Amino acid sequence: MNVSERGARTYEVRTYGCQMNVHDSERLCGLLEEAGYVRAAEGETADVVVFNTCAVRENADNRLYGNLGHLRPVKARNPHMQIAVGGCLAQKDQGEIVRRAPWVDVVFGTHNIGSLPVLLERARVQREAQVEIKESLEVFPSTLPTRRESPYAAWVSISVGCNNTCTFCIVPSLRGKEKDRRPGDVLREIRALVEQGVLEVTLLGQNVNTYGVEFGDRFAFGKLLRACGEIEGLERVRFTSPHPAAFTDDVIAAMAETPNVMPQLHMPLQSGSDRILRAMRRSYRAERFLGIIERVRAAIPDAAISTDIIVGFPGETEEDFQATLDVVRRSRFAQAFTFQYSIRPGTPAAEMDGQVPKEVVQDRYERLVALQEEISWEENRAQVGKVVEVLVAEGEGRKDDATRRLSGRAPDNRLVHFAPGGTAPRPGDVATVKITYAAPHHLVADGPPLGVRRTRAGDAWEARNAAPAGGGRSVMLGMPTVGRPKAPSSPSSSCSAC
Repeated sequence: MNVSERGARTYEVRTYGCQMNVHDSERLCGLLEEAGYVRAAEGETADVVVFNTCAVRENADNRLYGNLGHLRPVKARNPHMQIAVGGCLAQKDQGEIVRRAPWVDVVFGTHNIGSLPVLLERARVQREAQVEIKESLEVFPSTLPTRRESPYAAWVSISVGCNNTCTFCIVPSLRGKEKDRRPGDVLREIRALVEQGVLEVTLLGQNVNTYGVEFGDRFAFGKLLRACGEIEGLERVRFTSPHPAAFTDDVIAAMAETPNVMPQLHMPLQSGSDRILRAMRRSYRAERFLGIIERVRAAIPDAAISTDIIVGFPGETEEDFQATLDVVRRSRFAQAFTFQYSIRPGTPAAEMDGQVPKEVVQDRYERLVALQEEISWEENRAQVGKVVEVLVAEGEGRKDDATRRLSGRAPDNRLVHFAPGGTAPRPGDVATVKITYAAPHHLVADGPPLGVRRTRAGDAWEARNAAPAGGGRSVMLGMPTVGRPKAPSSPSSSCSAC
């Protein structure tokens, strides 16, 4: 007998896309639980299935409709089941979703996620699909209730929307113009998180370093970083993602001078060719980008810098691609998220001449990946012998022969697998380890930890997992609080790194 048969309706939220979508899904879960729904157990068919969609990833629409098709017979067998579709693809396609999948009950957009419980109830009572898409933000998401998965690391949204007009990106038309939260609201949220045990926050925005544009303070982001440094108990601060055109020296100074701002930067390059950057409508050029990297490294010598790169943008020649390889060699990225360009309907680039043949894009992609793998491995080998503090992540980590390793992130955000030693640290605790081996995408510490610091975050994780089944797997608050499902990780989509 499942939870719904005992009275409370169960739900499942399936998330696709970038960190913004993960952030929104935590709000959706919080809203549903505040409305009386209970998260479905693993393997159980939920009474309400919510798809939080992406319109940026390749074949996003095919993936959605494929998943909706799989649920059609399930819903036919369960007449009380409801299906909702939200997120960027819903904002873009709107009524098209119900036309193609008439068994969907609710379609809602990026600007009105707070309407979901009401729309579900209206669809149930009226027995017809509810499609509600707002063209501007209804309520800032951070004011909505939240279900957080992690007791030790959290997303904190400082802005939503984007004022840029990159020709490959559809995000501004789906998320709207940039809207900034007031600094006091952001800092209150962070302090509340720290009181609950959170050690690390990641400041989140489409372009975090344009934060303050709405209230007329172009130095607001650097000031916010410094203010985070004054919050007692907050050990790690990260942010994603800045835009090179708006990256200023006051932010570099704030990073270098604020001890809890981590020595890590994700700076999207997209292309190393000035001609392609111009076609992408990226308002910086390769030398400016390299100048930022140089100044960051001068101020923070141990900083690990990662990036996003698009290969095969319309009109890209071999000469353009070689310019990208040159910037990659000079930048010495710790990690690069590389994407093969593909047409996104609704973007200016989709209509451009000079679409690059798929086989050429694939060849360039493989050459770029090979170069970056070589650089990443060299940069990681330079870490061997160093002693680092690892914020232990949830999960069992990595199996290596007979050794079950734990995993976590170093201050520079490198992934570290390490042997637990005699007393295994809990997720949220901090282990001091010595790096003994390097691979392109992770580091290994073979010996036992040199020390383990038990933390409030580890206590919170332990308390959460000791809670009764059905209610102890998350933190759910009615005040503006946000988190992430897993320990800190790097960006995985250029959607949030424009």
